[in-house]
Amino acid sequence: MNTIGSPAGFSGHTIPPVIARASESPRIGRPLSIGPVALRTNLLLAPVANYCDLAFRIVCREASGAGAGLGLACTDLLSPQGLLRGTARSLDLAQTHELDKPICMQLYGGDPEILAQGAVWAVEHGADVIDINMGCPVDKVTKKDGGSKLLCDVANTIAIVRRVVSEVERASRGRVPVTAKLRLGWDDGSIVAPDLARKLEREGIALVTVHGRTTEQKFKGSVRLPGIREVVQAVDAIPVLGNGDVTDVESGLTMMRETGCAGLMIGRGAFSAPWIFRDIWHAQVRGEVLREPSEAEKIAIVRRYLDLMMEFRGEHYAMTHMRRRISWFSKKLGPCKPLKEAVRTAPDPASVHSALDEFLAGGLRMFPAGEPECAESID
Repeated sequence: MNTIGSPAGFSGHTIPPVIARASESPRIGRPLSIGPVALRTNLLLAPVANYCDLAFRIVCREASGAGAGLGLACTDLLSPQGLLRGTARSLDLAQTHELDKPICMQLYGGDPEILAQGAVWAVEHGADVIDINMGCPVDKVTKKDGGSKLLCDVANTIAIVRRVVSEVERASRGRVPVTAKLRLGWDDGSIVAPDLARKLEREGIALVTVHGRTTEQKFKGSVRLPGIREVVQAVDAIPVLGNGDVTDVESGLTMMRETGCAGLMIGRGAFSAPWIFRDIWHAQVRGEVLREPSEAEKIAIVRRYLDLMMEFRGEHYAMTHMRRRISWFSKKLGPCKPLKEAVRTAPDPASVHSALDEFLAGGLRMFPAGEPECAESID
């Protein structure tokens, strides 16, 4: 039986069989380069709307251990019109920091000129990579001809990409690459990802990320690894990342091994475990599975997230998002329904910290009747 050591103070677990087979994929353990941008790993934080704000991106970077897991983080979806008009919401979503490097800014929309202008704005405001969203299935995005609606008119999408790549090349003098994130197709009758990825590569797209579902599926059913593999096989040289249902080391390495993808973009799997990037990267390069952070370390991550939100966005924003996010963080804290309720009803940050103190002291784990917390699945 193989067990691991305890780097960075963490003890180990038995190595799952998938790690023993990891060497079957030549991409395992290889840092990623996106055009001229060299990353430390092959793992990215996805641009999930309403979740991947500046505070959470920094938390994921820090939980990776001085960058030894998360190679690149993406902003929330950015409206180019909002950026160009300087609307408060768009500027908040695009906010970055010296601790938030390297950073990818993701744009959505269907107008080539507006997207190109928005991309130039992103170059001028610190983007290391610019991504065009071709995968968001949400109605309010697709009804504006953005997101995965771009999968429905490949000719128009190529025209958009050609314009954006040209303007970014000019504005950055080749320093900032353009990437694309897409789904397999709108529905099972229109699987366009392999052909589209091949065309995107010819137009100068430096990397493609594929969520292994159709728009029609949204987040239902299981991610389709064969679909991602077809995209990997369709391109000539650019890296292809897999996305969808990566929630732990085994699911991540299984995706890499079975698709041949060059790395992973992880979204929902990081919401309750910001250290997932550390774990998957360590498993790739060392063949070891790290133990989860201790309870105290997990609570320290929750505190850090709250403090960063306070610093960057203020108390109202911090409290609103902490009340929402505690359900995700609690998935890794065992029985803690009273803690969740205490945070959800907390009137201010001091009350949140008091609840966390009480939990660490052994309280807020069960209601007086002894009802245990029910595990919640990632939807």
